Amino acid sequence: MNAPLIDPFARAISYLRVSVTDRCDFRCVYCMSENMTFLPKKDLLTLEELDRLCSAFVRLGVKKLRITGGEPLVRRDILTFFRAMGRHLDSGALDELTLTTNGSQLEKYATDLYAAGVRRINVSLDTLDEAKFARITRWGKLPQVLRGIDAAQAAGLRVKINTVALQGFNEDELFTLTDWCASRDMDLTFIEVMPMGDIGNEDRIGQYWSLKDLRARLAQRGTLTDLPDRTGGPARYVRVDATGQKIGFITPLSHNFCESCNRVRITCTGEIYTCLGQEGHSDLRAPLRGSEADHDLETAIRAAIALKPKGHDFDYSRQKVDGQVSRHMSHTGG
Repeated sequence: MNAPLIDPFARAISYLRVSVTDRCDFRCVYCMSENMTFLPKKDLLTLEELDRLCSAFVRLGVKKLRITGGEPLVRRDILTFFRAMGRHLDSGALDELTLTTNGSQLEKYATDLYAAGVRRINVSLDTLDEAKFARITRWGKLPQVLRGIDAAQAAGLRVKINTVALQGFNEDELFTLTDWCASRDMDLTFIEVMPMGDIGNEDRIGQYWSLKDLRARLAQRGTLTDLPDRTGGPARYVRVDATGQKIGFITPLSHNFCESCNRVRITCTGEIYTCLGQEGHSDLRAPLRGSEADHDLETAIRAAIALKPKGHDFDYSRQKVDGQVSRHMSHTGG
């Protein structure tokens, strides 16, 4: 049972992304509808169950653990879970514990996260315009997020900004965002909008801005050099030669990145999705709750990995949302 997790395409699974809640204090227009119906709290894994589940994956070779949501920092007592996972850092079994956040709670939690062993975080931020920020998040307040980023850097956390490229929304802020990140020594990754879940009246195709075009615009201002850097995620990186700044591109639509996929996702209800862009999933909550021993759980994990597909099928090329999956990103975890 100690053999590493290898999928059918000889990819070692070393990166686990775990959603600890489907709830969020924002309602970003590309992520969820404004009037969301969230899961009953009784359906969510407890913090103790999340600990046991993540620890099983660490035993099976996972070296990087990313906590997501929804917004993970709105989960009650979530720092208890981060502190518990810190023991795997202390033992050397886990290389990295990190999270993706909208930044709204960082002013409150940044110091405690660092104390728990977190050293790098991703903050989702699509605009530096306060009015546009309120519009894209529906409920968010930009000054609160900026204070959170200040607090994170002051606590010693390395911050990377994740920006969803949205046609007609933040195209005009391309250089504003890149220059702002460079001035604060923060890496920046652009992400193509993904076709996930019902978002009400928003137009997926109208939102889509190919990162091929975005990169071409960046290259007009200066030389970009491709970098071999891989961080265990899907981003491909370039260096802006004039400033040394590193910029990443996550391109599930214009460039499929599945050949090197080393990650799986766990939902807050204990479902494992071995591909973000496919509906196929397996239940880990039943074996987790069915026995205090971990044999059945580890067997279920291995069975799920054996079903991991070669890749997703997101596609906008025919001007319709082919490959759309029904669940929201907040359900699977960002």
